[in-house]
Amino acid sequence: MSNAPIAALTLVGAVLGLDVVSFPQAMLSRPIVAATIGGTVVGDPVSGLLAGATIELFALETLPVGASRYPEWGSASVVGGALLGLHGDIHPGALSVALFAAIATGWIGGWTMIQLRQLNGLLARRLRPAIDAGNRNAVLGLQFGGLLADLLRGGALTLLSLLAFVPLAEATLAVWGASARYSRAVSVVVAASVAAAAVWKLFRVTAGARWYLAAGLALGLLAMWLQ
Repeated sequence: MSNAPIAALTLVGAVLGLDVVSFPQAMLSRPIVAATIGGTVVGDPVSGLLAGATIELFALETLPVGASRYPEWGSASVVGGALLGLHGDIHPGALSVALFAAIATGWIGGWTMIQLRQLNGLLARRLRPAIDAGNRNAVLGLQFGGLLADLLRGGALTLLSLLAFVPLAEATLAVWGASARYSRAVSVVVAASVAAAAVWKLFRVTAGARWYLAAGLALGLLAMWLQ
């Protein structure tokens, strides 16, 4: 991969990593969006969309609530979409490798978010006297400093993940032995299983939710059959 796509992907990963929690929370960091953008940057938006739809099944398992720890799917999906976009349908194991890279990046990203929260808390405690005194500059400095730090965090995470996983993906795919059918089937079945468990966990205690889920599934299968 040349330097230009890496720079563009790093910028995209930084912005979408910022969107996860800090700003603007516009759902641009959802895997199906972020991975499609990542695939588009490397010239294959369709493969990016495929990666995003599959990563989205894993992302359904987590709820980004409060100060809990969860994977950072924005930057991670950019990496996954770009990796699948680079290899597309050429290699049978490309989807599996892209998913592995996205999941690994997402979990590392979740750890970096915790570290950033701790840093923000430390800075807030140091600025507590000025904040209590109503110092406008202290409040704005803390807010904009946190935004900038999160932007840099997302960019650094994306860059380091690309530098690690692009050569690793090439080496892995060079010796990949399983057929395309089985490789993709395993990836999709695992992702669908995680998504099904997540849906059951979230909706089983909600009155009538299982019927809405069943109706939606039936309509989806009907639409697929009609095509």
